[in-house]
Amino acid sequence: MSKQKTAVVVLAAGRGARMKSELPKVLHPLAGRAMVHYALDAARAISPERLVCVIGPGMTELAQAIAPVPAVVQEKPLGTGDAVKAARATLGGFEGRVLVLFGDTPFISPETLEAVAGAVNGDADSDVAVAVLGFRPADPGEYGRLKLGDGGRLEAIVEYRDATDEERAIGLCNSGVMAISGTHLFSLLDRATTDNARGEIYLTDVVALARAEGHSCVAIEGDVEELLGVNSRGDLAVAEAVLQTRLRGAALAGGATLIDPTTVYFSFDTEIGSDVVIGPNVFFGPGVRIANEVEIKANCHIEGARIAEGAIIGPFARLRPGAEIGRSVHIGNYVEIKAARIEEGAKINHLAYVGDARVGPGTNIGAGTITCNYDGFDKHFTDIGSGVFVGSNTAMVAPVVIGDGAVIGAGSVITGDVAEDALALSRAEEKQIEGGAREYRVRKQAAKSARGEETPKAAAGGGKRRLGPKG
Repeated sequence: MSKQKTAVVVLAAGRGARMKSELPKVLHPLAGRAMVHYALDAARAISPERLVCVIGPGMTELAQAIAPVPAVVQEKPLGTGDAVKAARATLGGFEGRVLVLFGDTPFISPETLEAVAGAVNGDADSDVAVAVLGFRPADPGEYGRLKLGDGGRLEAIVEYRDATDEERAIGLCNSGVMAISGTHLFSLLDRATTDNARGEIYLTDVVALARAEGHSCVAIEGDVEELLGVNSRGDLAVAEAVLQTRLRGAALAGGATLIDPTTVYFSFDTEIGSDVVIGPNVFFGPGVRIANEVEIKANCHIEGARIAEGAIIGPFARLRPGAEIGRSVHIGNYVEIKAARIEEGAKINHLAYVGDARVGPGTNIGAGTITCNYDGFDKHFTDIGSGVFVGSNTAMVAPVVIGDGAVIGAGSVITGDVAEDALALSRAEEKQIEGGAREYRVRKQAAKSARGEETPKAAAGGGKRRLGPKG
């Protein structure tokens, strides 16, 4: 690209009526991230002199989401040309190239943006005043059409609603992405009218207006998938599928094994080391970092977690934000970890919840164990030392400290600190009543008989069960 300066305007004022949502369209997520950020990333990658996003009135949430990128408001939905005019103050005096793209086109690449911007010289004596990015979809549908003249120069963009049958037969469609000489941009837009089917100011009219002034316009053809736009929930699902395919490909190329790639869902920022094995039906939310030689078994849900080398996770495990899994740790089936550090070699293999806690190296947490971290008002911390054995079905009521080498007997409720190498038990004394079960059955049978109800044979007899075949 030449050394001319470039400004970027990202259009994001649309409410997205077809999304049927109170959330601004461009804030709907793809791989855990609002789609507008993908367009903004592409724009930032070309190092623009100025960058501004046009939003609609009342879109405070969107303005906060894109900060520190400045947002300007298009007060009324009067078309794409009017939206660009809303950025006039931000772009005042800029005479380079103004690149316009859309916040609902998440796959546009920096290379494509550079190609479009580079086709415009950007000064008053420019040969090319407008460059438009076109593409050839399998079904052109209601896209605007790009009319080319002699030598392939762009003559006009015709909106579908205003096109003749002959113009609708054109296969080259308008993506909406274009670059315009900053010297001419607003003088052209000021001459655009609302004399069209929608009664709006079309940005696309700058092509015909520039041509009328004797300026050249060009069309650059882009990739169909790269120009995929999102206007509905169906489009969002298609875009998600495209992005997940890319993320899975990147994981495989980076040295991970995906047992069933189509069932693994990544976040935009998932980081995976080499020799990682990921089973079927695994979901990664934002903020996951996985080191080398980790195995994640089937049906796990992981978000906001860090997993160190050699750990084994799952199956059916859930790691919530703040989970830090150390080297060679085992997290087994139906185990949930939240805001807890599980240190090297520790094992939590079955049916446990560990939240707001530390589990020291080599510690074993038995099945059914929970850290009782919330009292209804505040969260409290459980600190479990190294080499601790926690028996099954134990509840540790935080705040509590379990010393190194301690053993906690199964079924205990621990409400106070446990000293190093101590044995902690909190069970009621076991008691047996001789013949109590038989007496219970007789009493229950009599009660049912008094009500005229049939007694189950097993309950009535209480005798031996035949284990082999009859005869």
